[in-house]
Amino acid sequence: MKEARQPCSFRTLFRAVAVLLFLGWWPLSALANPISQLSSPQSFIAHPSGEGYFIANANGEPGTADNNGFISKLDQDGNLLDRHFIQGGRGDTTLHSPHGMGIAGDTLYVADITVIRGFHVQSGTPTVTVSLHPFHVEALTDLIADGSGQLYVLDTAGNAVYRIDPQHDFEVSLYLQHEDMGSPRGLAVHPRSGRLWIASLDNGNVMEIAEDRTMTEVISNSFFTGKFRNLSGLDFDRFGSLYLSDMTAGKIWRVQPDHSMQVIAEFLISPSSVKIDRRNHMILVPYLYADGAEINGLEQPTNTGQRKRKRTLSDYGLGWLEGDEKQ
Repeated sequence: MKEARQPCSFRTLFRAVAVLLFLGWWPLSALANPISQLSSPQSFIAHPSGEGYFIANANGEPGTADNNGFISKLDQDGNLLDRHFIQGGRGDTTLHSPHGMGIAGDTLYVADITVIRGFHVQSGTPTVTVSLHPFHVEALTDLIADGSGQLYVLDTAGNAVYRIDPQHDFEVSLYLQHEDMGSPRGLAVHPRSGRLWIASLDNGNVMEIAEDRTMTEVISNSFFTGKFRNLSGLDFDRFGSLYLSDMTAGKIWRVQPDHSMQVIAEFLISPSSVKIDRRNHMILVPYLYADGAEINGLEQPTNTGQRKRKRTLSDYGLGWLEGDEKQ
């Protein structure tokens, strides 16, 4: 599934406003770091051990098999270490349009259109390729490692979730397929229940998948309750709050365990996904059409009862425009 690419003449404007990311009315962490000079970034994840971060760049039209995609590597403070840590077309590396990523053991797994590719997380060396061609997938998007060694990946066009078992010769199986998924684009594991949650690109619903693989709609987006346009990602922090990225509306939502909802970031240009660094309590957002990404600190739950103050320009990440000079 290809995204509608924005005209290049607007790219400078996008870069100027894409990181107007504010996180409500609480003090930000000391780390609020913009990353520039990316190329169509589709996902952004943290190493579970806290060693650093990885950003998947389509480097062109998402979904195109042109073998020029790349993975950028950042250190634990969010500073860019290697923009082309893994580069399609370099040596024996094949990487077309990397999307969702997950880390299990010493392997970084990447969803790349119709295959899953594994790379050594330290060296970037290719280690494994898992094809989903027999399942006739069209566009693999979000990918996660569930913490027990299993991988799950979304087929957005096919309304399906697939499971890959690295412990059994990377066996691939259809985990769940249902048209009510509404083109699932975001995938996460609840940190307490261990259940899969998905976010719908088409209808904006959020659903939970139980152990028996039944699906329950947790957040509705009907005509009367509609809040979202096109959900492009979701993740949880370690306290159980849910974060949602709305790519078309340019917003990041937070849903607390008591089901209260609030917009914590808006006026964003193409937030293509959202992930949470649970170890450091940071939010990670890539901007597809702005060729950039940003890390920002999240508040602790004890601060959520503070009185809401008026938002001002000081809430915005205006350091973005200095990104090219610093890197």
